[in-house]
Amino acid sequence: MTQAAAPDFEPRRIARAASRGSARAGLLVFFLCFATYCASIDLPATPSTQFAPAETRILLTTTSLLDDGDFELTNQYRSQAWRDFGGSPVQPASVLVDGRLIELHGFLFPALLAPAYALGGTTLVQLLLALIAALGMVAAAALARKLVPDPWASGAAIAVGCSPPMVIAATAIRPAATCAAVVAAAALLALQVRESRGTRPAIGSGLLLALLPWIGLVGILPGAVIAAALYRWLRRRSRGWIGLIAIELVLISVVFYVSINARLFGGLTPMAAAAIASPPTGADSVSDYIGRLPRLAELFAAPRLGLLLTAPVLAMAFVSIGLLWRSRRARLAAALPLAADVEVAGQLLGAICTATLFGAVFLEASFAGLSPGEPLVVALPAAAALSSWGLRRYPKVGIALAAIGVALTVWLLIAARLAADAGVTPLSGPLPWSIFGG
Repeated sequence: MTQAAAPDFEPRRIARAASRGSARAGLLVFFLCFATYCASIDLPATPSTQFAPAETRILLTTTSLLDDGDFELTNQYRSQAWRDFGGSPVQPASVLVDGRLIELHGFLFPALLAPAYALGGTTLVQLLLALIAALGMVAAAALARKLVPDPWASGAAIAVGCSPPMVIAATAIRPAATCAAVVAAAALLALQVRESRGTRPAIGSGLLLALLPWIGLVGILPGAVIAAALYRWLRRRSRGWIGLIAIELVLISVVFYVSINARLFGGLTPMAAAAIASPPTGADSVSDYIGRLPRLAELFAAPRLGLLLTAPVLAMAFVSIGLLWRSRRARLAAALPLAADVEVAGQLLGAICTATLFGAVFLEASFAGLSPGEPLVVALPAAAALSSWGLRRYPKVGIALAAIGVALTVWLLIAARLAADAGVTPLSGPLPWSIFGG
């Protein structure tokens, strides 16, 4: 009887062992990324300023919420409260709403930072953001395991998570890295909805997607991709009231978000208020948008901004897209159910990256003053997961590219702290492998 029962328990034993291995790998990703992000806390935005103007405006909104109980900044600008955060004077990028000065970055992100700021100032705020970003890379590793096993899955997450674009974004007081973590977690839960009939993944994914537009505008396009996939999978599996709740969470959030913005800013998003003087995207004709196509090259290979210059391991994402195309062309999913799961995960990750790239190319008003890869930060966890497939296929090349990114991070963490005294400005000019001039 014991011999007959043993085979039934063997798959469970294997599953438990795999789960423990994934948990250990996730902890490794978390601690390495979190430690790296903590090392970047208090790095100056420039040699002469601690925070960029956009960061200071968010901090002013946070302090207004704590001091006055509202998001109105007239008192803060009148008293020059920006001096508490160092640097040069900051001009408001606000609009008057019923005589009150309100910034355009929204409400949820400054509110998220308020408890940390009240307890520990800007240092604890950056620590909180580092924690969220590190958890986002843990979700990236879990997404990568939908494509490949460890160590390739965790290795890709660590390589991208410890590269300069993610390290800079992790503790920047901007919503991009937080949105990236939410996008990664929502995508992971959406894939679990496709694979199982549990209720929690569907509701969890819907809740995260409902929060995205309130945290930051950069999360809207990738969030829409995940919402469409979630709706499709829920509909195919006839989830009934579970699917209804998940989708209703998203729809109610969108309706409420649009209603509030229409009331306060006169449009779908807070940026509608900026359209009074000029279009919020900076382009007002079809020819203007077509003229932005060269931005594709800038985003990946321009000095300072180029993503592939400071995180070259992400080149493996393009290799993964090629592998995905070959898999679909060979129709491997028809013969291997596992191949079908890999293809679906790869397609979702690719769609998230594509939506983010579309927004950066056509909807970003300007790239002036942005840090390396900043317009694409919201897709970095998804891109890391996608890169794992190519990393497994070409490990030597992938490891070499990952080492370059990590070395640049070490240089960034050391040199940026010397900048004020020695005039060192890391990553400020064209790197040797840039295809553009200085």
